[in-house]
Amino acid sequence: MSSSSQFLNPAAAAQRLGVSAKALRLYEQRGLVSPNRTAAGYRAYGPDEMARAGEIVALRALGLSLAQVARVLAGDPNGLEPALAAHQATLESRLRNLADTVESVRQLRADLAQGRSPASGELARLLVPETELAVVFDLPWPWGGERFELRDIRALNYIIGPLGSGKTRLAMALAEALPNAVFLGLERLENRGAAAQSVLDADPALKARVEQTLAWLIEDGATPSDALTALLAGLESTAAIVVVDTVEQGLDHATQEAVIAHLRNRGSSSGPLFLMTRSSAILDLAAVSANEAIILCPANHSPPSRVAPYPGAPGYEAVATCLATPEVRARTEGVIAFRPPQIA
Repeated sequence: MSSSSQFLNPAAAAQRLGVSAKALRLYEQRGLVSPNRTAAGYRAYGPDEMARAGEIVALRALGLSLAQVARVLAGDPNGLEPALAAHQATLESRLRNLADTVESVRQLRADLAQGRSPASGELARLLVPETELAVVFDLPWPWGGERFELRDIRALNYIIGPLGSGKTRLAMALAEALPNAVFLGLERLENRGAAAQSVLDADPALKARVEQTLAWLIEDGATPSDALTALLAGLESTAAIVVVDTVEQGLDHATQEAVIAHLRNRGSSSGPLFLMTRSSAILDLAAVSANEAIILCPANHSPPSRVAPYPGAPGYEAVATCLATPEVRARTEGVIAFRPPQIA
């Protein structure tokens, strides 16, 4: 090796790239990047490996599967054009929104020059776009009607809590309160093969989207199953917002990892998702980005709260305790906590 200062260990390399160390290991397992080794056998990422990894991260951000990334890096650009087209559409949408905001500012300045003050709420709408989602509602039982307010809703929102914490009721209440939202419950797993296929056959456009996404996931290591198809049928619906009950239900470890990677790579034009989960493959605390948020339902039925994904943050240890590996989750599937009857 050349100067040791040019080489980074996996944790430092992942931090600089903005991904998790787990993602770097996955890239290595797929043969996409090959880190150097120190004399002691530790992985080390030099300038060439960091440049290669940076390309992989960029291609993943464009929505390519790992198999598609491998083909592009090998010189086959066929999978890149549709991804760039989608990215261009997203950028153009942002540009239109920015142009509208500039025009609003110009109009406000013209009004001020004429001695007219801004109307009530006009400046607030200028600084906080109307498209920003917020929701306020009274919490259902078991919280007893406390007011719940959620602002700055992220692209991915995890709802986490121990058994009996009320997270399902919170998820259903969110689906009712948010505009154009649907609740994707566990009934999707009942007669899922026939039911999901019936839905897809009735909507060719939805069927095409599901098949495209399924192919992407399989390339990323997912195992095809009726449970996965049923989940995708709900996620690829035209609903602006989807709230999913136990997103990992019926999916093996590799499939869960492929699903969450896909959801992280969804375009910004897609609506936010609320994912109920207790799987550490779906909610990897070391991989939570600025576009994701964790909502904890405490065991003591204190009001739900947002938890920062950092050790030492209020609620972090409770979230970590709720999570388990997919193998453990599979062993406890179907376990229901005792719930006292609701008092009228």
